[in-house]
Amino acid sequence: MIRRTLAIAIKELLQLRRDLRTSLTLLGMPMVLLLIYGYALSFDIHHIRLAVVDHDGGRAARDVRAAFLDSGYFDLVAHGRDERVLDGLFDTGKAQAALVIPEGYGADLAAGREITLQFVLDGADAQTATTILGYARQIVASVSPVLHRAAREGPVLARPLIWYNPDLSSSRFLVPGLVAFILMVTSVIATALAVVREKERGTMESLRATPLLALELLVGKTLPYLLVASVSAAGSLFLAWALFDVPVRGSLFSLALITLLYLAGGLGWGVFISTLADTQQVAFQMGLLSSMLPTLLLSGFIFPISSMPVPVQVITHIVPARYFLVALRGIVLKGTGPEVWWPQAVALIVYGGVVLAAATVRTVRSL
Repeated sequence: MIRRTLAIAIKELLQLRRDLRTSLTLLGMPMVLLLIYGYALSFDIHHIRLAVVDHDGGRAARDVRAAFLDSGYFDLVAHGRDERVLDGLFDTGKAQAALVIPEGYGADLAAGREITLQFVLDGADAQTATTILGYARQIVASVSPVLHRAAREGPVLARPLIWYNPDLSSSRFLVPGLVAFILMVTSVIATALAVVREKERGTMESLRATPLLALELLVGKTLPYLLVASVSAAGSLFLAWALFDVPVRGSLFSLALITLLYLAGGLGWGVFISTLADTQQVAFQMGLLSSMLPTLLLSGFIFPISSMPVPVQVITHIVPARYFLVALRGIVLKGTGPEVWWPQAVALIVYGGVVLAAATVRTVRSL
């Protein structure tokens, strides 16, 4: 049995070497997509166009304006004393936010009185406005007279302590999700197309005439793609570290193990799709829809599962990327061990076993 399975695996490797398109898809496409999406997809906002209306004109007002500009998030596009210019700046899109410093700001600050800084936002893009407001609150808190007084007079000053991602970089949150998304899509589609291609060429009929068992055929055809996809996964994780500063704080062995379990499930699902489709076009569409949308929307990659309706949360339990993401982020960002992510590994094993069994049953019927 092992000899026949290895023979199929070697045959598939030789075919992969001749099929340059499939080889490049498995090896290069994940890393190319990681580069594109890693730089394009980000919740961080920079170069926010800021207008400043300064009714005070003193040194304290200049300090608070400098705090905004020195933060690295804001670019000054207008500065003056007349608030009426804000209408034109917001209407034309020349400004996304405006800081209004009241008259007497410096005197109130020196006297320790309460001060209100007005921050005006363009709310047409609610998500962007919410992010900008968060930046503004952090900056204002850093120059707030209340905090200055507490630091001088009070015994306690509350300071935020953020673990695992101190600068709250969205790349460290999104890149692991991108790795899961890209690996699932490419592994499912590449495997489904490779098997269906044999149907179209008629070589599957030759395999049916051999004494191969269905399980031997499936394992033999899956092993080479598992090897190639593993190399591609290693390259993607290296790029994540080198370009996006996503460190691997946990064990490399644990990372390799959980990635292999995830890839095995994806490849098994691709083989199952190949038993349903008769053409590469149909296989591509089925593979894309069944891997891309669930991984993107239902895995916790972008949208938190806890905020979804309960029926949708139930559906997410059949999405393998849900479990892989929990384990991957734990290993990469937190350095967690098997005692933490073993439930996710068990779920991936169950998923892989189910899809492989389904693919075996379908292959037995076809043979």
